[in-house]
Amino acid sequence: MKKILLVDDEPDIVEFLKYNLEKNDFEVIGANSGWEAVAKMRYNPDLIVLDVLMPELDGFEAFAKIMEMEERYVPVIFLTAKTSEEDEIKALEMGAVDYIRKPVSPQKLVARIKANINSTAKIVKAKPAQKVITAGTLEIDPNSMTVTLDETEIFFPRKEFQLLKLMAEHPEEVFTRKSLLKSVWGDMHYGVLRTVDVHISKIRERLGSHSNLIVTVKGIGYKFKPFN
Repeated sequence: MKKILLVDDEPDIVEFLKYNLEKNDFEVIGANSGWEAVAKMRYNPDLIVLDVLMPELDGFEAFAKIMEMEERYVPVIFLTAKTSEEDEIKALEMGAVDYIRKPVSPQKLVARIKANINSTAKIVKAKPAQKVITAGTLEIDPNSMTVTLDETEIFFPRKEFQLLKLMAEHPEEVFTRKSLLKSVWGDMHYGVLRTVDVHISKIRERLGSHSNLIVTVKGIGYKFKPFN
């Protein structure tokens, strides 16, 4: 049974969503503050649903603390009443797998959770002997999920790693934003195409002086251009 950490400063929302998630065979750990969410990471949840607008320690701050303290990868879905695109972009740039605006139906939340947990499970269950992708001084190891560039290891959050790996496996192939969104986030993801742009931007930042490995194809999408 998958374990969900559900965080919202409104106890009624936690109880309502908890009831519906448990009906769908999830084990739910409730929390009503950012600090409580950080403390309840000791229960090792498989996914976190995290409200943004909370007193003392908001969702973004709680997420940052969780990322600092956790060695393992835990997907996070933000659930919030905030509607600005800037907040959504901030969440995605921090490494969240999804961003859902309130009010949300329990059915939609369950679908999003299943999509993201299944996506993560597929990666965890991947065969151990996957081929290391090499392009010049860039090495992408799917087995350890590490990226090495110019003999220096660079940390890539899971979605950024998946995007880079996918494009590097098919050099010079042009991917539309829609195809990248579907391939990396899955059929059940309801995000906007801007999600892809945000993650590509972060990949380029991590590649530094080799950011030109990811080429924008105007009006279409992106492609991976190997070293000359």
